[in-house]
Amino acid sequence: VIDGNVILCGNKKLMEHHNINISAYNNEVFGTEVLVAIEGEYAGYLVISDTIKADAKSAITAIKKQNIVTAMLTGDAQNSAEAVAKETGIDEVHAKLLPQDKLSTLKKLRETYTSVMFVGDGINDAPVLARADVGIAMGGLGSDAAIEAADIVLMTDEPSKIASVIRIARKTIRIANQNIVFALGVKFLVLILGALGYANMWAAVFADVGVSVIAILNAIRAMKVKRLDASTLS
Repeated sequence: VIDGNVILCGNKKLMEHHNINISAYNNEVFGTEVLVAIEGEYAGYLVISDTIKADAKSAITAIKKQNIVTAMLTGDAQNSAEAVAKETGIDEVHAKLLPQDKLSTLKKLRETYTSVMFVGDGINDAPVLARADVGIAMGGLGSDAAIEAADIVLMTDEPSKIASVIRIARKTIRIANQNIVFALGVKFLVLILGALGYANMWAAVFADVGVSVIAILNAIRAMKVKRLDASTLS
């Protein structure tokens, strides 16, 4: 009640419940609709919608170039979610989801795909972030619960850095595997040569100290990848 006038703000169901004539309503804009009636007369409507981040489209494009399928899990209306997905290039849309629905949808996605990474920032995303194979939270505007549940936190809230995170992770795993194969391969080779009487003390020193030094130098490449990505995104 404002200045003695009864104000109704809500969706179509609220208007219909109070027998408000909304024949003049015609919303062609995607978003959450809020119809307004004053003293039993339809006055107009508001449309509330999330703003798509400036780098969201480029972020999705970069992620899809890495052969990753993208999906949106949201509590928004279907038409709003589909409009955002169309603009940004997201592959799948799962809309009108409650927090528990997001969790069940995640379980279905994990049955379809090898592993699932989830990105979110709200308190309702915390359970899904915890259950995903990898959870990424937006640290700037994200809730404390989401940040606590996530494996990775992007402090700048830039979706484009997700692709950078994936590149760094994949490069790091490749370098780690290279070091493991190289170190064990050299050690087994020297062990066999020593058993046959062909390896001397210097070969044993190389298999121990030399291999360690080479593995460390190879691991430094991961830092170079991080610096290159950071300079590209800045």
